[in-house]
Amino acid sequence: MGLRTDVCPGRIGTVSPSDEPGPTVREHRGVLLDAALLTTGLDDVAGTARALEDRGYAGVWASEADHDPFLPLLTAGLATRDLQVGTAIAVAFARSPMTLAMTAHDLQRYTRGRFLLGLGTQVKPHVERRFSMPWSAPAARMREYVAALRAIWATWQDGVPLRFRGDFYSHTLMTPMFSPAPHGWGAPPVHLAAVGPLMTRLAGEVADGLLVHSFTTERYLRERTLPVLAEGLALAGRHRAAVTVSLPGLVVSGRTAEEEDRAAAAVRATIAFYGSTPAYRPVLELHGWGGLADELHRLSVGRGEDRWTAMAGLVDDEVLQTFAVVAAPGEVAGAVRARFGGLVDRFSVYASSPAPLELWDPLAAAFR
Repeated sequence: MGLRTDVCPGRIGTVSPSDEPGPTVREHRGVLLDAALLTTGLDDVAGTARALEDRGYAGVWASEADHDPFLPLLTAGLATRDLQVGTAIAVAFARSPMTLAMTAHDLQRYTRGRFLLGLGTQVKPHVERRFSMPWSAPAARMREYVAALRAIWATWQDGVPLRFRGDFYSHTLMTPMFSPAPHGWGAPPVHLAAVGPLMTRLAGEVADGLLVHSFTTERYLRERTLPVLAEGLALAGRHRAAVTVSLPGLVVSGRTAEEEDRAAAAVRATIAFYGSTPAYRPVLELHGWGGLADELHRLSVGRGEDRWTAMAGLVDDEVLQTFAVVAAPGEVAGAVRARFGGLVDRFSVYASSPAPLELWDPLAAAFR
């Protein structure tokens, strides 16, 4: 089973709690180490989940790419006792709030309160042309989507009549035959993936967690993402502790020089790929690399397979070290503390391909 790691119980820096809502740094909470189930090697989800729990990981996440994200999480949840299981992400707009509410309600029951519902919007072409579903005003639609989910869960859990009417969704019928029995673990937490300010602010207003995109930097988190999150928190009168910030961070590490070189090449390619997309341009611009964004985009819309190699070659060591933690396996934990202390609650080592669990054992041990 491939793995993308997040970070296990431990503290990476704390600040004094504030009486004012919406501080941009964490309030006395530890950082959790999770792992991501990649879409390769899905044959032994149960064994992988148990191995992660034994190593001290706090959670495991599945994404919606070329497999359903919920099925492996059911297996992982049933095979473990304490491991949290979550989607990072499931595409909200590909589903009716009612169907997703049912799936999440069941998973919360089957895992005895260990399910985390991570939602994302995807982009317009995929929603309309791949899923054949409507697209409009994603932040406004997501606000209503989350409200619809919670209204449905309140009907099942607390017996509140279902009378949800919105601009995008309407749910006003729930008969006893189709109403699942309440369970003792409540509604699952809702985490929202966000790139731009509108969705980030919305996460501060209505979500239980913020799923940060891996194409970010410590500076962008501190100067752009977290201040906007704080705006949303303030609008809702909430504190920073109300929202869990999860970061799948880029890491270059290896037990040998060859492994480290392979990791560096993979991360350079990842940075080049995301950097070529206009949606992520603001991250590069903050660091004065608008010209790099232009060149990456120009190459990405060109022809020839060699353009991807050329794009990765534009990511020099300064860019690599700004976006990624570059350290030996035993030094990754310290580097994460130095870079992200006080900023995030869950940190993940982003990986687009499987990596052996043993590579990250020093990291897990350091945070255990």
